[in-house]
Amino acid sequence: MADFDAVWLNAKLATMTDNGSPYGAIAHGALAVKDGLIAYAGPQADLPPFDSLATPLYDVQGQWLLPGLIDCHTHLLYAGNRANEFELRLQGASYQQIAAAGGGIASTVRATRDASEEELFKLGKDRLNALLREGVTTVEIKSGYGLDLANEQKLLEVAALLEQHHPASIVKTFLGAHALPPEFKDNADGYIEAVCQMLPTLQQLGLVDAVDIFCEGIGFSVAQSRKVFAAATALGLPVKAHAEQLSNLGGSALVAEFGGLSADHVEYLDEAGVAAMAKAGTVAVLLPGAYYFLRETQLPPLALLRQYQVPMAVASDLNPGTSPFCSLQLMLNMACTLFRLTPEEALLGVTRHAATALGLKDRGQLQAGMRADFGCYAITQPAELCYQFGVSPLKQLVIAGSLCRLP
Repeated sequence: MADFDAVWLNAKLATMTDNGSPYGAIAHGALAVKDGLIAYAGPQADLPPFDSLATPLYDVQGQWLLPGLIDCHTHLLYAGNRANEFELRLQGASYQQIAAAGGGIASTVRATRDASEEELFKLGKDRLNALLREGVTTVEIKSGYGLDLANEQKLLEVAALLEQHHPASIVKTFLGAHALPPEFKDNADGYIEAVCQMLPTLQQLGLVDAVDIFCEGIGFSVAQSRKVFAAATALGLPVKAHAEQLSNLGGSALVAEFGGLSADHVEYLDEAGVAAMAKAGTVAVLLPGAYYFLRETQLPPLALLRQYQVPMAVASDLNPGTSPFCSLQLMLNMACTLFRLTPEEALLGVTRHAATALGLKDRGQLQAGMRADFGCYAITQPAELCYQFGVSPLKQLVIAGSLCRLP
């Protein structure tokens, strides 16, 4: 007899695996967990015999089980807001003009530097709770609003505290090369050297899972980004980039050159960059919230990404300036309506492909051996998660095999 910690019966499974069915669907399924992992996910008729009297059973009555959702690109830890810039943009100011006038990332840096760890923890917990209520079980949190060692460390330490004191799993990404701080005005090369010097200290503290950069005309050049990537690689840290959001500088190809995890935004990505990403196995992270909020018109090269079979992830890009949206379900809808992804592509983008974008091989699919992160949804078909937002159909959430109390 099989030994399970709990079993879910009479379920429809969207396994998000390549089993030949849309969404990897199994119509009459069951799922069993053991020691925080999925022990069985498949047809209920093939479920191994187990002691049903000694094992907790959950009859989900035909509802859908999906892998825990993954938000693979957020700037979740920040203080203040930029509603004033929202007003300015509606009056015709561009992102670049706002940044040049001292707004943009610089204004959030000032507010975040002034905030205490306690304040940032509370703000972060509230945002994580909002994501958790939609079924998000893994969240990437970037630094990048400190821009000096003490404040970047503060942000990453708060991210680590959130992982210890919140049900969601947190991936910590160092984004020191996010913008030029006032201390290094007109000295971008000097700041890049400072970023490279921060890295070993932060890594030794166990605060860095990956390294990101903002490779853009209003950010850092390809040459400067290369220095950060070289420093990260020397420490054994994976890399990723904000790339090709406002222009085509070649940041995505640079990520691919370093075998990086993902290139994010990629609206201006060209075919050479797509080909390089395909060869390297680099994921394209689509961020429809920023596209929507900035009223952009340049779509990511979706046809090329499909042609070259580059995995496409979808994320919230939660941040105060260009995507102030704490809802992955809203991003699913935007990915379909604005970027014309199919619902299956969008859901793959917040499960299997999002896991790949974070270098995580133990989640994002319902199959034996994976982390037992999954949600039970009162829906008639998976596309409903992309079709509607505002009311979460999530009825039960399991993280690492344990029922999670929803906030």
